[in-house]
Amino acid sequence: MDNIIEVHNVTKKFKELKALDNISLEFERGKIHGIVGRNGSGKTVLFKCICGFLKMDEGEILVDGKRIGKEIEAPQDVGVIIENPGFLPSYNGYQNLNFLACIRNKIKKKDILEVIERVGLDPKSKKRVGKYSMGMRQRLGIAQAIMENPSLLILDEPMNGLDNQGVQDMRKLFLNLKEEGKTIILASHNREDISVLCDTVAEMDHGQILSRT
Repeated sequence: MDNIIEVHNVTKKFKELKALDNISLEFERGKIHGIVGRNGSGKTVLFKCICGFLKMDEGEILVDGKRIGKEIEAPQDVGVIIENPGFLPSYNGYQNLNFLACIRNKIKKKDILEVIERVGLDPKSKKRVGKYSMGMRQRLGIAQAIMENPSLLILDEPMNGLDNQGVQDMRKLFLNLKEEGKTIILASHNREDISVLCDTVAEMDHGQILSRT
């Protein structure tokens, strides 16, 4: 089995609270993996540890065989949505993504325009992001996560704020990305999203893995 992520005996505490309690998980490459659980179950903390945003107290996480916080600070080839995407409200969607794309300089203007269209937004729109609906902001956040064509996507509640059409559009997009060979790990409160999209499902509660199917 070719695992893109391996989580080994990871514990993360905030004072006395164990947000992650000695958990171990593996995620196979090229599949969509779901994480379910109530608010406070540890899903977001796990995602932040995988991305190198939080340091673990115990255990180790390997992404593409490299230990986070030891061999690399954070995985490079990853697109992320964790919590609400942050954008500059006085700029339009293209300007926001172009500003972020300039940091790594991996993609060109046409790539940005294509990805905006791919998530169902108008690439020529001059509308400022501050005037976007929550659903439009979420679509732009997904565009940001996928625009540099990463092999791994970590998406925390990616359907937040989307209407029914938006949910259908994004499900189709994620299944297409899987067909392209991407690995997607997503947390969702929506059981239907999980059942439609996911090859594996892990249920979390109180920082522990309750089940894995």
